[in-house]
Amino acid sequence: MKKFALAAAAVCAALTVCLTGCKENRQIEPISQSAFLLNTFVTVTLYDSEDQDILTGCLKLCGEYENMLSRTIEGSDIYRLNHREPGTKAMEVQEETAELIEKGLYYSKLSEGAFDITIEPLSSQWDFTAENPQVPDERSLEEGVRKVDYRQLHVEGNQVIFQSDDTRIDLGAIAKGYIADRLKDYLLEENVKSAVINLGGNVLCVGEKPDGQPFRIGLRKPFEGQDQVIGVLDISDRSMVTSGVYERHFVKNGVNYHHILDPKTGYPYNNGLTSVTIVSEQSVDGDGLSTVCFSLGLEKALQLVESLDQVYAVFITEDGKIHTSKGAEQFLEELP
Repeated sequence: MKKFALAAAAVCAALTVCLTGCKENRQIEPISQSAFLLNTFVTVTLYDSEDQDILTGCLKLCGEYENMLSRTIEGSDIYRLNHREPGTKAMEVQEETAELIEKGLYYSKLSEGAFDITIEPLSSQWDFTAENPQVPDERSLEEGVRKVDYRQLHVEGNQVIFQSDDTRIDLGAIAKGYIADRLKDYLLEENVKSAVINLGGNVLCVGEKPDGQPFRIGLRKPFEGQDQVIGVLDISDRSMVTSGVYERHFVKNGVNYHHILDPKTGYPYNNGLTSVTIVSEQSVDGDGLSTVCFSLGLEKALQLVESLDQVYAVFITEDGKIHTSKGAEQFLEELP
């Protein structure tokens, strides 16, 4: 009996080791949560955690940033700035808002105004989600153009300083990237090391897949369905952001009107580009640069991107051709 007990104990011990080992090596199934936020569908997927509370917390944080940075939600920092009393020269905002406005001003200056975060007097005249969208009145756009000038705005600490009552802010071209970076910070604090944050096409990869392989992110084929891709980008611990003429747009009298507006005219840019995709370490940079590069056009945008460290670009022109900045080919697999 004693020998039997010892043998049984040995078997149990072996089973315990086996079960423990099996548990440690068990492949965790990815988990996701989605919500309609930031006027798009936001999806967060965890590859190395089964904690649904982390996903819930991540989407809750996204909503909090939307309530802070949206230009249309009453009570947000941007709404308050844009609805300030005439004659107001300075207003206090939350630290994150001030930080993002400064980043927007940096890219406004870098592009010499081709990208301008004070474009709200123009962007508010266009409604690309309306049931029957219309082209704004030409005179109204001309009046709006005169109000757009990032040089009338600067930041001191958490104070936003205005030099003109006409200045109003729209961070729509850069806010999603900033929010994605903050969601990544949250996931890292929760010890998540493998995840994908997708804010309606702004994709930020946290680390890599659990097997050590990069995430494969599709490069959408312009004017085709979401599942139609022209290429695939292999991304590890980087951001991929695309700006294109097919995202928010409508067609009137054979003309495609899209949401990337020229601050000097009030109308959408028409420079031969269909989309610009930026691969960068920080999503806020990818978000800002995708619009900046679209605004500058292919030649100037290539020069800009190739002057920056750890930033890569993929351009699709109206003829369907793909153009890449130096080094971008390491991420891209073109599909037939």
